[in-house]
Amino acid sequence: MLWPLRPEDAAACLALDQRCLGGLWSASQWDTELAAASRPGLGLWRGGALAAMACGWLILDELHITLVAVEPQQRRQGLGGRVLAALLLQAQADGAQHATLEVASDNAAALALYGRLGFREAGVRRGYYRDGRDALIQWLRLPGSRQPAGER
Repeated sequence: MLWPLRPEDAAACLALDQRCLGGLWSASQWDTELAAASRPGLGLWRGGALAAMACGWLILDELHITLVAVEPQQRRQGLGGRVLAALLLQAQADGAQHATLEVASDNAAALALYGRLGFREAGVRRGYYRDGRDALIQWLRLPGSRQPAGER
């Protein structure tokens, strides 16, 4: 089942974060993320366990996606796409017209997922990650958003 992440889900989010992303956020950061209304997050639960999650920050009319994580043993089942697509719909309902994220330039699986959802490369952040890898900036105009004059 797909549900909004809440403060009481912090331990499950922290555990999935550690398994998937090596501990992107600390316990206190998770508490902050899950308590803020401007930081939407959705979790996909299977058998009572958090199997996938997607989180972001809603800043004016833009959703900045901060993470997408899928339980390693449950990857390649469409869970990442499902939870991210739901987060995009939620953000759009909350007024977002665009979505953006950074992804490691060598993360082929993530790049394929984002491409399937319509994200396009908008730039590069050289040496963005601690290990020196570049990040690709991905951008998506959400369906139904108004396009400024002269922009395609």
